[in-house]
Amino acid sequence: MLPTDYIQRLRSVEVRARLVSEQLMGGRLGSVFKGRGMDFADVREYTAGDDVRRIDWNVTARLRKPFIKRHVEERELVVLLLVDISASGDFGSTADAASEAGSVTSQRELAAILAGSLAFSAVRNGDRVGAILFSDRVERYIPPRKTRAHVTRLLHEMLFTTPKHPGTSVGAALRFLNNLFSRPTLSFVLSDFHDPDTEGWTRAIKASNQRHEMIALRVTDRRELELPDLGWVLLQDPETGEVLEVDTSDPRVREGWRQSGQARRNQLIATFRSGRIPEMEIRTDEPWTQRLQGFLDHAARRRVA
Repeated sequence: MLPTDYIQRLRSVEVRARLVSEQLMGGRLGSVFKGRGMDFADVREYTAGDDVRRIDWNVTARLRKPFIKRHVEERELVVLLLVDISASGDFGSTADAASEAGSVTSQRELAAILAGSLAFSAVRNGDRVGAILFSDRVERYIPPRKTRAHVTRLLHEMLFTTPKHPGTSVGAALRFLNNLFSRPTLSFVLSDFHDPDTEGWTRAIKASNQRHEMIALRVTDRRELELPDLGWVLLQDPETGEVLEVDTSDPRVREGWRQSGQARRNQLIATFRSGRIPEMEIRTDEPWTQRLQGFLDHAARRRVA
């Protein structure tokens, strides 16, 4: 039986996730949870105004006039949440009520609220939702289902699963996804993307996006870009254990920290853009619900009908 404080934390996150989900689904978010229409039905003759990308060139060549492929919309979607539960997610520098979802204590809790809101939205739309929890390997897999009780279980696993390994491997989670699902899914990757194998996970997410609909949600904290003036401090990398002594009172150190964080941020943005993968940064200290709704609306419009 879970201790009372665990239950209270789970209920708090669940309530906040439901509130965000209601706001999201109150807008036009439903379009992102619709099938991609990839099931082939038949062909018909081309008429003015049809999408030329749907032309079946083999049939067109045989019959000497243009025909297009017709597809039947997939009514049920499988939504996968790939959630990073590595040690770096335990960090959080703010507990302010800065977002519509309420205060959060860590990046991992923010990721759980975010994932929970997406999960509640999916089941409300009649879709199945599952999760892959990963560190530097897959720690837990929860198969897709479409009940609210199942979403509560997902939230419990996201909050309280203790990873056996502290590191991060986005590539390991993506390979697991590709091996498990041959048919397309709508997959959200929720991570800070502190994966040392940059080339490996970059290649993996671009390959995954050829089969699945990939959406990247970068969970971050302001201290990745802003180092406060606290004098000499010891900083420890939660994934490698490396400890550094840093003079935060030195403006050059703080500026170097900011530039390094910004360079990494720019590199991530460039990576996702080159792979045509929609991405959004979600910070622990900033409001994000309305931005998320707008972002997912935009992502839905880009989907192949």
